[in-house]
Amino acid sequence: MPPLPGQKFQDRQATAAKARQALVEKFRTRPAADDPAVLQREAERKAVIEARVVREAQRAEERRLQEIENQTRLAAEAAAAREAKAREDAERAENAARDAAEHERLAAEEIELKAMLEVEKKAERDARYAARKARKVERKGAIDRYR
Repeated sequence: MPPLPGQKFQDRQATAAKARQALVEKFRTRPAADDPAVLQREAERKAVIEARVVREAQRAEERRLQEIENQTRLAAEAAAAREAKAREDAERAENAARDAAEHERLAAEEIELKAMLEVEKKAERDARYAARKARKVERKGAIDRYR
């Protein structure tokens, strides 16, 4: 890269030397480890770190309590679901028993109705048979009169 106009190599070297010297001076003027300002800053850092640790412990405790609460809630919901399912199963069984009893009653009524119909049909058949027999006897009696 070409040097800036009006700058020579010696000027650039002098500028770099001044910058290095400024860094050395900055390092030398730095306060010592036992300086009250340094100790104050270090104490503040330690206080911040301790506060962070305390906050993390509090958050961990809150998460643990929240987890316990969630588990308790889930257990209660599971118990309620089991109870509802048991109630539903009992109701379903009761309905099935009621339906079976109703079905049996209807089947018995149907059988009884069929039996009654058979009896009525038999009575009608017997009545027709008796009427036919009576007509036959009457005809025979009429034939015997003419002989």
